Amino acid sequence: MKRILHLISSPRGDESFSIKLANAVISKIQDEFQGSAVETVNLIETNVPHLDTAHLRSFFTPQEHLTPEDKDAIQYSDKAINQLMAADIIVIGAPLYNFSIHSTLKAWIDHIARAGKTFSYSEQGAEGLVKNKKVYIAMSSGAVYSEGSYKPYDFVSGYLTAVLGFLGMTDVTVIRVEGVNIPGLKEHALENAISSIVL
Repeated sequence: MKRILHLISSPRGDESFSIKLANAVISKIQDEFQGSAVETVNLIETNVPHLDTAHLRSFFTPQEHLTPEDKDAIQYSDKAINQLMAADIIVIGAPLYNFSIHSTLKAWIDHIARAGKTFSYSEQGAEGLVKNKKVYIAMSSGAVYSEGSYKPYDFVSGYLTAVLGFLGMTDVTVIRVEGVNIPGLKEHALENAISSIVL
């Protein structure tokens, strides 16, 4: 049995290709690991707070010195980190918007990337503290970004792989549903993506 954290960052609901692909990944995981539990966090509906002065101050204030305002500001970050740490497998739905990730997913990353919590610095450099996790990125895009002329414009897969790896999550698999707006590709884009899933 595995604990799966499913992160949704698409505002398109039932029409979202990243959500459909992520659900297919989760279904295969559950087939492989019977009884696995899924915790779904819809970052769009959650309205993840973007970092402000209060958040940053609370991140760098020792626990014993947190004011009531600091505790309120740090609440979302602590919850998000606890959800991440409790999971064995993380499935991230990541549609490509304007060559990058949705701002809510970036906001979530800003809340979970905390020195002393999910990474640390020493004389040897930085060390990720979120270990022994498997991550699947269910990425969707209107055009083809895995190859060809648009490949240099994919700032989704590279960024997520880099930042998650920095935090210790180095076992990352990117699965793509792409060309969903291109005639001749869109008709079978999701079917081809689902058939490419390898756990």
